[in-house]
Amino acid sequence: MPSKNIIKTYIENGYYHIYNRGVEKRKIFLDELDYKVFLSYLKIYLSPKEDSIGEIKNSDLMFENKEKIISEIYTLNNFFGKIKLISYILMPNHFHLELKQINKKEISTFMQSLITKYSKYFNKKYQRVGPLFQGRYKAVLILNTEYILYLSRYIHLNPVELLSQGQPLVEYPWSSYPVYLKKININWLKIDLIGNSFLKNGKFSVYLYKKFVEYDKDKEGKESKKFKNLFID
Repeated sequence: MPSKNIIKTYIENGYYHIYNRGVEKRKIFLDELDYKVFLSYLKIYLSPKEDSIGEIKNSDLMFENKEKIISEIYTLNNFFGKIKLISYILMPNHFHLELKQINKKEISTFMQSLITKYSKYFNKKYQRVGPLFQGRYKAVLILNTEYILYLSRYIHLNPVELLSQGQPLVEYPWSSYPVYLKKININWLKIDLIGNSFLKNGKFSVYLYKKFVEYDKDKEGKESKKFKNLFID
């Protein structure tokens, strides 16, 4: 029986849950640098090229490295204004992305570029060959606002079992959750698409969103359970 969500439905201005895991459930992030490299590709793809190039030029990198990186950025696809990333989580052997595409099938090009780029980096670093991921990415078209909200909750709760007892969820570094709680700022993450549902006095309320995500997180509520079978294989 084929895995679900392989056959994808693409529409303009569609919201999607994108996910994939390592082949044979192997780890796809082995150290801190691996997580940072994956996020750096997201940043480059989702930011204006001029911003990425300007940041490299103003960095402390050696001149030769600057020129090489800038040259590579010019050759990469750019999805600024075409893909809006809403939330994400990077786990040791899989990842989840919640996003909106503007044009039909923009996701296909975006994910092919992202997975190919990261796989080449990983295989070169660890001297391996062959596919890194378990087939093509999976994509679920999100059809209602309630799903959008609970998907962000599901994504941000992923690291619970990895954290030490009593360790705050916000301390997991490879998640968009710290951005929602205003601990860090990522300008290529579009939290307003979720945040507009958690307003207090006309502004995004960290308290209301945190309560939504973390309330009774050890015992899944009925509302969350009815969506869970749509989030994973």
